[in-house]
Amino acid sequence: MAFSINTNPGAFTALTQLNQTNRELQITQNRINTGLRVASAADDAATFAIAQNLRADVAGFTAVSQSLDRSLSALDVALSAGESIADLLIQLRETAVAASDAGLDSLSRSALEDEFKQVLSQIDSIVQSASFNGTNLISAANSVSAIDSDGNTVFSVQGAALSVSSLGISSTFATATAAQSVVSELDSAISTVNSTLSVLGAGKQRFDLQKSFVGKLMDSIRVGIGNLVDADMAKESANLQALQVRQQLGLQALSIANQSPQTILSLFGR
Repeated sequence: MAFSINTNPGAFTALTQLNQTNRELQITQNRINTGLRVASAADDAATFAIAQNLRADVAGFTAVSQSLDRSLSALDVALSAGESIADLLIQLRETAVAASDAGLDSLSRSALEDEFKQVLSQIDSIVQSASFNGTNLISAANSVSAIDSDGNTVFSVQGAALSVSSLGISSTFATATAAQSVVSELDSAISTVNSTLSVLGAGKQRFDLQKSFVGKLMDSIRVGIGNLVDADMAKESANLQALQVRQQLGLQALSIANQSPQTILSLFGR
């Protein structure tokens, strides 16, 4: 074995191994700190690119879910208002039937007409208030749509105008015959409102199903991303302990290697 005070191969080897251990230890510590095996393109460029594309899909579906929530809220408001209108129409029909009694005196018929008009005003008030985020499905033939992650419309639900004028309800009980005519108008209005409620109710069910599907799809994609980039914490914990031991041994090996040149002094007597 050659002895040299200018070079120390053993120390170089020990230092190289120690640096490698320190690099691996840094990687393991980063994985433990972030919980990610692939936190950047430097860790695994191909996997990182795939994960980023999937994250973009999740972001798109998040926007879809928010859109579905807004549509569902608009439908909920419209259904609640429509059901209230349906109840009021039944009440109005009762009043109109009472006014259609030929034996009713004019004063009583006039009182019934005043009551009738007040309820009609309430219907219009409900229609005007049935708006969510600027969408009113019963003031006009407005609609709400479900979109996909590319912004394309998947399906739509069409509303209908349920105002007094749109339903074609008169408010005159001048005679029993006029009141009977109003009863017929109310029967038609009740049929229209019930049909609209059926459409809105079925539409809400479809939106609920779509939202459930989108939620499950987002969960599946997130699990897929996790499978690609998440660190196995049990494995990383074991690696951390092993690397810490290697680091300590490497430091000892380097210390021993650095002491080797001192053996040259034993070749020279004092």
